[in-house]
Amino acid sequence: MARRFDSNAPGFRDAFTDFLAEDRGTGHDVASIVARILNDVEGHGGKAVADYTAKYDELQIDPTTLESDNVNLHALAADCPADLREAIDFAHDRIAAYHAAQRPADHSFTDSAGVELGWRWTALESVGVYVPGGRASYPSSVLMNTVPAKIAGVERIVMVAPAPGGELAPAVAYAALKAGVDEFYPIGGAQAVGALAFGAGRLKPVDKIVGPGNAFVAEAKRQVFGRVGIDTIAGPSEILIIADHTANPDWIAADLLSQAEHDPSSQSILITVDEAVGKAVEISVENQLKELATGERARVSWERHGAIITVPDLDIAAGIANQIAAEHLELAISDPDALLPHIRHAGAVFLGHLTPEALGDYVTGSNHVLPTSRAARFGSGLGLYDFLKRMSVQRVSSRGFAALAPAAIRLAEAERLPAHARSVSIRTNRGEGDG
Repeated sequence: MARRFDSNAPGFRDAFTDFLAEDRGTGHDVASIVARILNDVEGHGGKAVADYTAKYDELQIDPTTLESDNVNLHALAADCPADLREAIDFAHDRIAAYHAAQRPADHSFTDSAGVELGWRWTALESVGVYVPGGRASYPSSVLMNTVPAKIAGVERIVMVAPAPGGELAPAVAYAALKAGVDEFYPIGGAQAVGALAFGAGRLKPVDKIVGPGNAFVAEAKRQVFGRVGIDTIAGPSEILIIADHTANPDWIAADLLSQAEHDPSSQSILITVDEAVGKAVEISVENQLKELATGERARVSWERHGAIITVPDLDIAAGIANQIAAEHLELAISDPDALLPHIRHAGAVFLGHLTPEALGDYVTGSNHVLPTSRAARFGSGLGLYDFLKRMSVQRVSSRGFAALAPAAIRLAEAERLPAHARSVSIRTNRGEGDG
């Protein structure tokens, strides 16, 4: 049974803050293990990657090419069922359309001093996409991470995915080919992140690494950040639902379990202004858990990390939602548009009773790579911008130079940087700023 909270109860604020702070990690000494693997890959390249792949995935790969005769994307993709290929094609086109609409424009203007200012957007040259592999079949992860990069104009997209024993889901292979992956290597874990960051064998380093993975993959991305860019440090999945009397308890229960089934560390929270709805949802969750194929891990998630919070009104609900800053937020209420302006922190918001979070995972077109662990307070979901860089551009005319130079010289002198001052004053007739 999930925990119950009442926002009107004494001590609620402290008790709920403690609840949010509870550790949902793995408990392993992940950082030191990952550091050893990354050091090994940086020092020994393809040989280290091949050794780790043989050890953890029981797959032999060539240390130079990092390829395996047992894993062929085209052969695997051919085994993807026709109806699933159609669903992948449908999702691909919607994701492409959504992210194409995000494309920013270059811009320039001349200010009152006669200075021309602006910015240009350019695509990254190379991106590495990490995709969970093996028996796990996540073609949606392939699409969500690869399609925006392709739309942005990234020249080289490298996909890595573990293929234990040579096993990789045909749907993943088909999605990779559909999305336009340029290179594929059947490697996973921290060693794959290291290969993408440092290079290994013929795999050249990439500029940025994106995509979900387990705790070891997330920690590896954390450790290589700075050497390469990364999208985010992903934590366990989360869903928060705000419901009123118009919500269907069975629907809400199903949506809560849609995230609980990901992992025992996932978190599902319901905030409701109707205590009867909360009780009905709790009963429905229990009934659905008994029938759910993933019920064992979903139950662990729900009982360890789930919560039902009763609040007096939707304003209080919005305040708690902003405190949680959840990855996914459903507004299962009669007028979600009225509450939306009060929501400041959420990775993605789903409005109304017919917008379950699962639609966003696959086919609305919006990206499902979202900030977790309260990172929505300062971060956004993956988008076209993550595969672009903005360069500032400026040109100063003689009139603009005359207007800007005195203040620049004075500031450089105040900061005791005489070469800065001289680089400006040397262009004037005054010869000031020589120190």
